[in-house]
Amino acid sequence: MEGQNWFRIVYDYMIAQDYSKEAAIYINLIVGVLAVLIIAFIIDFVIRRILVALANRIAPKTKNHFDDFLVKNKLPQNIAHVVPVLFIEQTSPHLFVDFPNFQANFLLFIDVFLVILLIRVIRSFLNSLRDFLKTLNSFKDKPIDSYIQVFMIFVWMIGIVMVFSLLTGKSIVGFVTTLGALSAVILLIFRDTILGFVASIQVAVNDMVRIGDWITMEKYGADGDVIEINLATVKVQNFDKTITTIPTYALISDSFKNWRGMNDSDGRRIKRAIILKAHSIHYLSDEEIEELKKIELIADYLERRQKDIQEFNAAKAVDKSVLINGRNLTNIGVFRKYIEEYLEKHPAINDDMMIMSRQLPQTPQGVPLEIYAFSKDKVWKNYEYIMGDIFDHLLAAVPYFYLETYELNVAGS
Repeated sequence: MEGQNWFRIVYDYMIAQDYSKEAAIYINLIVGVLAVLIIAFIIDFVIRRILVALANRIAPKTKNHFDDFLVKNKLPQNIAHVVPVLFIEQTSPHLFVDFPNFQANFLLFIDVFLVILLIRVIRSFLNSLRDFLKTLNSFKDKPIDSYIQVFMIFVWMIGIVMVFSLLTGKSIVGFVTTLGALSAVILLIFRDTILGFVASIQVAVNDMVRIGDWITMEKYGADGDVIEINLATVKVQNFDKTITTIPTYALISDSFKNWRGMNDSDGRRIKRAIILKAHSIHYLSDEEIEELKKIELIADYLERRQKDIQEFNAAKAVDKSVLINGRNLTNIGVFRKYIEEYLEKHPAINDDMMIMSRQLPQTPQGVPLEIYAFSKDKVWKNYEYIMGDIFDHLLAAVPYFYLETYELNVAGS
């Protein structure tokens, strides 16, 4: 009772001054509330300054940077707010002793506020954990945001259940049972969240996408690097610096291309064709072969092949007055061999990987001759330069093999 008398000092004084009991009660309440709020503010200020000062002093001295992120995400401040709220809760029965109905509602409000403060404390801790894990090499490319958001959803759900339990007076078990009956509605409301949660788990478990991966998803106009993976969305920074946002569950429901395999390999693929006019393809005469022997890359090949063909035709007594008879060299075949020799000796091409020049099915435009190889340098700009350098050379080489490339002739041009 002695503690309670402190909250009745103003009331006793007002009664002694012949104020009415009702006036004394209200003035005592106003003064008491102001005093408690001022003391609570001072407690909050002092504890916050102490905790922040301690954290700022200790954090720089530790080798682990986790405490630095605790300070950055204001965990000490949020913890400091709890103490004055508990102080207010303990003093409110004495403050509102003359207002029992209001006292019950006020204590209920304080309990709800404490739940919210506790959620803020947990959120600060989880955000600090997220920021810390992102600094570790083993977690840099993992969807940490998704995991933290999942935890926060559970925290908020528990918090909401506790708040509703406080407001309705029902036990938590009874409230959860009521929610179970509304599970279909809940599933409908949180459909995207649930899909995103499931997708985040599948993306992480199957290692489908990591932060930093270059992905292409034409449906959403995405072509760039993944910069963020969270519960609901995946953010892709395109090469023109625009940001494309993709629903996380789209990564498992739709198709996309992940270029990580190329980045992890020893080369980046070059796969492009030169289209040759079909009427320029022909058997090579002896004079044309002799002229082509001046090209150093294929001189030995032509010498060897010409000898083998001549021996075969002589053994079979082939009538070479007609060029089609027997075995022959064609200009497109020799050009194909030249391309392979050129690529194998090109310093920017990885000769440990596939190198091939192949003829594709004929089209209305001509005969495609495709180059298939891998550049050592996988950086986009350097890769484009290497590929451009190769095709500059090959396009200029086409006439030397008595071939012609296809060009569309537009009427009137």
